[in-house]
Amino acid sequence: MAATTFRALWLDKGDAGFSASVRSLDAGELPDADVLVELEYSTLNYKDALAITNRGPVVRSFPMIAGIDGAGRVLESRHPRWKAGDRVIHNGWGVGETRWGCLAGLARLRGDELVALPEPLTARQAMGIGTAGYTAMLCVLALEEHGVEPGDGEVLVTGASGGVGSVAVALLGALGYRVTASSGKPDAADYLQQLGASEVIDRAELAKPGKPLQKERWRAVVDAVGSQTLVNALAQTRYGGVVAACGLAQGGDLPGTVMPFILRGVTLAGVDSVMAPLQRRERAWQRLARDLDLGKLESMLEEITLDQAVDKAAELLAGRVTGRVVVALQP
Repeated sequence: MAATTFRALWLDKGDAGFSASVRSLDAGELPDADVLVELEYSTLNYKDALAITNRGPVVRSFPMIAGIDGAGRVLESRHPRWKAGDRVIHNGWGVGETRWGCLAGLARLRGDELVALPEPLTARQAMGIGTAGYTAMLCVLALEEHGVEPGDGEVLVTGASGGVGSVAVALLGALGYRVTASSGKPDAADYLQQLGASEVIDRAELAKPGKPLQKERWRAVVDAVGSQTLVNALAQTRYGGVVAACGLAQGGDLPGTVMPFILRGVTLAGVDSVMAPLQRRERAWQRLARDLDLGKLESMLEEITLDQAVDKAAELLAGRVTGRVVVALQP
């Protein structure tokens, strides 16, 4: 093993209260798992930002190394699927919540939970996608599995200037769908149109209570917002349409009625990325490598260092981040 010490984003909660800081650790302090990975890049997802700022009950055990995502190179392996030198991705599985995570130079991870980095993606690009983009791909798969095809009509993406939304817009646009992007950032319109949106609407149009059934517009929806926005999206979805729900940026409540389901046959498809089966993860990553325009991915990326991650997490929750943030972990 090349490195014996590494830097990590350390979360702790003691007598003095919660703290988030970068500190050096020894590789021998890592909890046991069957694959040791030298992480090259991680990222900041919404869940990471909640954990780093202690704004949500994400972390279940302290102290904790933050970071639900990581990409890099296998250094050591006791797992039959992996050998030294393999390039791998990790998303979710409770890492950064109940087990030490990937905002660190090294991590011991479970081999059963790793996915091979698909060509032509680099570790940086994979973390530019991250759980947010991988979740967006799971949403696209859900739409396809419910029969939604390009040319069927408008697809709404809520929270479009965020991580999930940005990748969803880029994917759907590249696949030939007519995409309407909902965003609360007026200055993000050009950015979203460059990614593939045909139209950009103000999130305020969907954020307030409305009628249980509204004018039919959307063939499908990718929703990362939840709460009243999701309720209005359902109320505006056409007969037989499908809504893929994957987030709760506005809230975890669903203050609506059953009317869209029983009068228009609308399907609400829940999308989970944390515990998704390995086969589905591999399918999503293969599709991302094939379908996502890497030039458009680059246009949505901001790269930071580990030392900048705490401040950037606060900015993300304050709505001052557009697109995706990648965190460089190696000197």
